[in-house]
Amino acid sequence: MKHLLTITILALTSLGARAQGTVTDYQRARSLYRTYSGKVTGTIAVHRRGDSDFWFSTTEGDSTVYYELNGRTGERRRIENPEPLRRNDRRWGGGGEQHHWMEVRDEKDWSAESPVNGAQRIVHRDNDLYLVEEGHADIRLTADGRDTCYYSSWGRWSADGRYYATVLIKPAPKRYVTYTLSSPSDRVQPRYSQQEYAKPGDSLNIRIPVIVDVQQRRTIRPQSTALFACQYHVSAPVWSDWQADTRPTVTFEFNERGHKTFRVLEMDLEGRVRTIIEEKNDKYVAYSRNLRRDLEGGRILWKSDRDGHAHLYLYERSNGKCRQLTHGDFWVRDVLHCECDAKGQGYLIFSANGRHCANMGRVASNRDGSITEEDPYNLHYYRIGLNGKGLVDLTPARGNHRIVLSGDRRSLVDTYSQVDQPAVSELRDAVTGTLVCEVSRADISRLEAVGWRAPEVFVAPGRDGTTDIWGIIQRPSNFDPTKKYPVIEYIYSGPGDQYVPKQFSTWHGNLADLAELGFIVVQLDGMSTSFRSLAFEQVCYKNLKDAGFPDRIAWIRAAAAQYPYMDISNMGIYGCSAGGQEALGALLFHPDFYKVGYAACGCHDNRMDKIWWNEQWMGWPVDESYAASSNVEHARNLQGKLMLVVGEMDDNVDPSSTYQVVNALQKAHKDFEFVLLPGARHTMGDAYGEHKRYDFFVRHLLGVEPPAWDEVQ
Repeated sequence: MKHLLTITILALTSLGARAQGTVTDYQRARSLYRTYSGKVTGTIAVHRRGDSDFWFSTTEGDSTVYYELNGRTGERRRIENPEPLRRNDRRWGGGGEQHHWMEVRDEKDWSAESPVNGAQRIVHRDNDLYLVEEGHADIRLTADGRDTCYYSSWGRWSADGRYYATVLIKPAPKRYVTYTLSSPSDRVQPRYSQQEYAKPGDSLNIRIPVIVDVQQRRTIRPQSTALFACQYHVSAPVWSDWQADTRPTVTFEFNERGHKTFRVLEMDLEGRVRTIIEEKNDKYVAYSRNLRRDLEGGRILWKSDRDGHAHLYLYERSNGKCRQLTHGDFWVRDVLHCECDAKGQGYLIFSANGRHCANMGRVASNRDGSITEEDPYNLHYYRIGLNGKGLVDLTPARGNHRIVLSGDRRSLVDTYSQVDQPAVSELRDAVTGTLVCEVSRADISRLEAVGWRAPEVFVAPGRDGTTDIWGIIQRPSNFDPTKKYPVIEYIYSGPGDQYVPKQFSTWHGNLADLAELGFIVVQLDGMSTSFRSLAFEQVCYKNLKDAGFPDRIAWIRAAAAQYPYMDISNMGIYGCSAGGQEALGALLFHPDFYKVGYAACGCHDNRMDKIWWNEQWMGWPVDESYAASSNVEHARNLQGKLMLVVGEMDDNVDPSSTYQVVNALQKAHKDFEFVLLPGARHTMGDAYGEHKRYDFFVRHLLGVEPPAWDEVQ
């Protein structure tokens, strides 16, 4: 009996020595950002200076110092008076009246000055357009505007000042979301407010491009609207450049409702409309990542993912001929600079990811977990001629790159890093990519000395067994491989982007703080996210509940197989917004794997959320696929532990989206926790909700009672 008692005491003592979720863990988690701040030297912030030079700031000791960098030789000179540089680099917000980002403006408040006679302006008045000039009688240019179909004053003059291009608007009814600010700081009674908020299936404005002949007081309308019928949106018309022997035209863009067709259209002064560029897809055209640049000589630079990856194309506006400039198993992201002369000669500098990989879909790890290829999401920069030839890799080093071009585009400063590799900055020739010199290399020795632990990049096959899925594993700073650690996934899987960090940072707040309590926290990009291939992303179509979960589960199981200290028997997950929808969806649609979830401000039913985001991926008209992906419709299937959080003033996702889940769970007699944050907007939980999230996971994953709040404030 004495021997058994001794064993029990030793076991309890050992357990206490290895306890997790303690006051000390909470305090360490809360102080992590401060602990790591200021511990890295040698990082620089680069800016362009003049045509050929740069300036940058860096930390030396406890001081910030400034240098000028010669863009040709790499020579540097200390700047003794940096104040003018700091002042010129400040970013100022736009002035005037501010409007909420969900609002569709009525377009009646613009006053457009003539490029020929600046005293003349076109204004909107009583649904029509007027030409006004001080000291002269106002001239009515249109006479058929009415409340149900009026002229927008948001237009553009032709270069010769004769024509004004704008749109006729047939307004649709507006939907509003009503908010109750329950606890205003300046009074006892609540405040009530509304914001405009269109949702999937709502009617939308119809926009018809028109050209007003200011001299003859006549309006030129399209001869046919067939090429832009069934509108989601028609953009404001833009004047095309024209030669002396040609007549002016306007171009505008048409986005079809349901997003299966997107066109760049041209209209002439007779109202004839023709197609210049057309994109079609049987699922969706991801219009939000379109890129268009109008170049000299009637050429249009265009980005399209029509061949399964995003690439650049050059169109001749006169005849519609198209040349594909980039090819391959990679994804063009952006164009930094483009030069084109009247003959179509020139070059462009663009960013892309995946070109440094042998194959963006191939498994990139060995059986021992070592990674054999570069991360396909890393950004690199390239230069190519407008004839599609002469591709130059400007940033060849492995890593995620950001560049600053000199004013004359002949040199650049390239800064690159990875989540586990600190930043290096190099001066390179922007024409050949040749290295001129290394400018700076970050030193993280002080950071490592205080216990900082880099996330591990981990790669494993997804649902199909062949496509590599990339993510990171964050361990606590006091990690002990002999212990068992519950695993929590931080999720955001909305299409349109990728979300796993790729650049070096001392602190990944969504991962590191929570890990300090005694968890391993992971984040990964599964199918339904972007920048790999269109097929990789389009599993989301009419199926946002997929959220890459088959890939996530396979990846996490592979990580746990390699690291036995990862305990996935009681798997946790959390996220906000689309991530909040997905965190709850994990419990509802994959209850055999995910057991504990924290869902903040989720768009739990895509019929309740913003029209522009949800219709892009779920389609139009609203059909049964919306209900199939709805957490509200499936709330009765809840099995795990759930905490729902919402800000009562959330102006991103309608708070009622969360309330409807609460209602469905209550009616299904489900046990869950709900946190309402008075006054809060779109949030992971603010300070209060963050503490609740810590306690929630400590209680349900570590199996211990969290410390009292007054001990860790």
